[in-house]
Amino acid sequence: MPRTIFSKGHQCLQQLLRSVRHEAGLSQIELARKLRYPQSFVSKYENGERRLDLIELRQLCQAMGIPLQELVKRFERAFKKLSEE
Repeated sequence: MPRTIFSKGHQCLQQLLRSVRHEAGLSQIELARKLRYPQSFVSKYENGERRLDLIELRQLCQAMGIPLQELVKRFERAFKKLSEE
């Protein structure tokens, strides 16, 4: 069984988080500043080098101006579409 971080689901989440950041008009540096983390924090989870826990995911959503529930809905839609391909 492949490690979760390399699964289609995790790749889908990485792409979604990058997309939401772009929609919010934020660079990695700007988002990192809002979170009070180094830019490498954003880079690592967007590139799959780091996994996020629920608390971190919630903080990201708040910083990007999207409710966590909306992010989850978008993830479910994107993952379903990916699974159908």
